[in-house]
Amino acid sequence: MIKDLIVNLAVGTQRDPARDYALSIAEAFDAHITGMALIYEHPLPGPVLGQLPAELVGQALRQHRDAVEAAVEQFDAAAKRSGVSADHIIEKALARDAPAVLANTARRFGTSVITQSDPDGADNNRLIQALLFDSGRPVNIVPYIQRDGLKLDRVVCCWDGSRPAARAIDDALPFLTRARAVDLFIVINEKTKSDQREIRGVRMGRHLARHDVKVEVKTTVAPDIDVASAILAYVADSAASMIVMGGFGQSRLREFILGGATRGILASMTVPILMSH
Repeated sequence: MIKDLIVNLAVGTQRDPARDYALSIAEAFDAHITGMALIYEHPLPGPVLGQLPAELVGQALRQHRDAVEAAVEQFDAAAKRSGVSADHIIEKALARDAPAVLANTARRFGTSVITQSDPDGADNNRLIQALLFDSGRPVNIVPYIQRDGLKLDRVVCCWDGSRPAARAIDDALPFLTRARAVDLFIVINEKTKSDQREIRGVRMGRHLARHDVKVEVKTTVAPDIDVASAILAYVADSAASMIVMGGFGQSRLREFILGGATRGILASMTVPILMSH
């Protein structure tokens, strides 16, 4: 059961898909929701900052802080309309420290919610990576085109027998037990072919069924480089409303870098994703 969640609030925009989606989760589970907004002490890139007069720098800082306060006010008003228990957090941080600040805060909540990076808006990739690899909690990533709240008509759980996939599926149980239909989806390739360990989904399907999850095992064949495309095609064809999957990455200089399939899904996603590592 989800008791509380935190949402990263969009700043400088009226529409906030993550905020609205997170509020619908809070409503569905009667959970407490916290909206978090980050005030960047230097909201402009370093090279730009050094070339501007002090007056313009001060003006940019004031505009940024005003936008943060507006985002919080919009969240508070939306939470009041939804009738959910809510509060907000405003944290100051340097841009380079923002992902760590967000991930550290998210550890105190059952799950987090954030919007996918928008090609014409906010780049949230570093924040998403931090939530996925450093918070120790599942993260719900919402498409920047999302307009609907939480829907659980059909949930696609991506299964390859890996530890991140197992973690994600168990983290998603509060959603899966409420879903009308759950597909345990396996992309068959050299990494997931059947062997004595049983990786085709039978035992995981039984595990979910024991939790009263209405699950069916579905498979498709695709090479490893096309896993993301195969998942997204199946989600579109099945009219799924949520994806559950493990998030993969490689450690580089003390920071996790998203794996190819994970990066491909996040770039082209069309429905919300619950992802765990």
